[in-house]
Amino acid sequence: MDQAAAPEIELSLSYYIYDAKTQQSPKEQAIMTTAAQTRDAPPSQADLDRGSSFASELERDKEHREKARSVRPLARLLPFITRYPGLLAAFTFFLVIAAALTLALPAAFRLVVDCGFGAARDATVCKTFALGSDLSAYFIAGVAVAAAQGAASALRYYYVSKLGERVVADLRRATYDHLLGLSPGFYADVRTGEVLSRLTTDTTLIQTVVGSSVSVAIRTVATTFGALLLMFATSWQLSLMALIGGAMVLGPVFLFGRRVQRLSRSGQDQLADASARAGEALRAVETVQAFTREPEARARFGETVEATYGVSLRRIRVRAVMMAALSSIVLAGLIGILWFGATQVQAGGISAGAMTQFVMLSFIAVAGVGMLTETYTEVMRAAGATERLMELLAAESDIKPPAAPKRLPSPIRGRVSFRNVSFAYPSRPDAAALKDVSFDVAPGETVALVGPSGAGKSTTFQLLLRFYDPQGGSISFDGVDLRELDPADLRTRLSIVQQNAPLFSGSAADNIRFGDPDADDAAVRAAARAANAEGFIDALPSGFDTALGEDAGDLSGGQRQRLAIARAILRDAPVLLLDEATSALDSESEAAIQEAFERISEDRTTLVIAHRLSTVLKADKIIVLDDGRVADQGTHAELLARGGVYARLAELQFGAGAQAAE
Repeated sequence: MDQAAAPEIELSLSYYIYDAKTQQSPKEQAIMTTAAQTRDAPPSQADLDRGSSFASELERDKEHREKARSVRPLARLLPFITRYPGLLAAFTFFLVIAAALTLALPAAFRLVVDCGFGAARDATVCKTFALGSDLSAYFIAGVAVAAAQGAASALRYYYVSKLGERVVADLRRATYDHLLGLSPGFYADVRTGEVLSRLTTDTTLIQTVVGSSVSVAIRTVATTFGALLLMFATSWQLSLMALIGGAMVLGPVFLFGRRVQRLSRSGQDQLADASARAGEALRAVETVQAFTREPEARARFGETVEATYGVSLRRIRVRAVMMAALSSIVLAGLIGILWFGATQVQAGGISAGAMTQFVMLSFIAVAGVGMLTETYTEVMRAAGATERLMELLAAESDIKPPAAPKRLPSPIRGRVSFRNVSFAYPSRPDAAALKDVSFDVAPGETVALVGPSGAGKSTTFQLLLRFYDPQGGSISFDGVDLRELDPADLRTRLSIVQQNAPLFSGSAADNIRFGDPDADDAAVRAAARAANAEGFIDALPSGFDTALGEDAGDLSGGQRQRLAIARAILRDAPVLLLDEATSALDSESEAAIQEAFERISEDRTTLVIAHRLSTVLKADKIIVLDDGRVADQGTHAELLARGGVYARLAELQFGAGAQAAE
């Protein structure tokens, strides 16, 4: 008994300390960099992913730690749990059976001692059960109770684990479905690593609680209070001694626990700093090696590792002292209870069986308190995780379809109009990206957007796709204000090729078919041929069925861009948006792509963010943006003749080729 109790208390404290170790302070912002600082577009998903560090998986904001102090957020899981009343009923039934049989075991062993060994065979309780003098019968009865308890516990575990897995699956699906519907403005203010952590780590914490901890907590509360009641019924004197000893155990916990908690948190801060430094250097390992800064990187990482070790060593010392105090108090208390109980047995105050029952009940109570400490820790962590998930589910998109969306006229013509549009990104409300911008794009017209970095070129695409709504002015598509359209309906009419177009895991055909999931193999091949991608795709090990891996990292920049162009061609939308789509191609490939673009642009509206002379020369109209305003617009010849911003850009970006072309 005395040997079992100390590890139980230590187990409880280890979970208490483990909870403290999960409470970390944020450092990621110090190493975050985003593309938004150097261009007019908001930070993209890739920018956020690159800006996230290993520390994002180790850290939680202080705000989140405070929220984890309340269990009330767990009530918001009830709609997910009550969807499955059958699982709940089965779990509850077997929980009651298991708890009752657990409390019946000490009584069974009391009968074994008092009746089976013959010391009190003539007692009323022995005659009541009428098991005779055969000692084996008592043990067989105890084994039967233990077997029934084991079966009930197994069934309880099965049903509650199944319920937990089902709830977590529903939570993950609901959260992911909701995340896909949030506008890019949400992701401009939220770390992608934190969102993914909520979707994976936080849901796992909830699964632990719903599928295990809550069941254990309910069972433990029932058995612990039941054990305490039976202990008082057996011997109130021994029960009072046990309660006094339990109160004394709490002293070292409160005395040393806070200190251990602070040191644990400090250690995690140091570890997060070390991980952040390591992640920063490893993500840019080529730059580190190119500048031969390996010694400095090693030294900085070594300093943070040693600092982490120093904090951990202090925590270990404090915890060792705490465990010494706890072990001494627990063992001394147990010995004192057993001593007093032995004198009571000798004096005839209680029977040996009653003493045996009391010891077993006290063990159940002590184990229950330890288990409740452990469970409470997990419940607090899950409460914080639940609140973070519910924050995501409660987040509303800035872009919503109107209550009664208008339909675009048929057939779609592709006329685009900007009227006095002013816009600033929510993350930078004081820095206007567009200022009173007005221009028109006629159906079938090819328009090039040019201007210095940060002029607002990519912002026009963001607004046209209705990722954001302008704060002033209006944008219309075929005469209908974008705010009066369903965003999904609008976006089906647009096809875009980004400058660094993201690709997805899957085959080459899958990435092209992303533009039209219903396209057949012939259409996919035709789109690849039009994008000058058919040749290199056929040269892949399995051709169009070759798995490209995550982000298609084995492909060159030009190959990736041609896949993205094929994807846009396959979409066959009436408006084509090209964010310098040929920037990663060599001259020969660019010529082939330009020829393909000329073919597909004949019957659709095309807007191009252009940095190459060939793109500008073939445009029907050029819109010059500077500092968020339309500085000028016209053809290449007209703008060059007027001088100004365009002439300066032409000289800087296109060089002598602009004059030669003119």
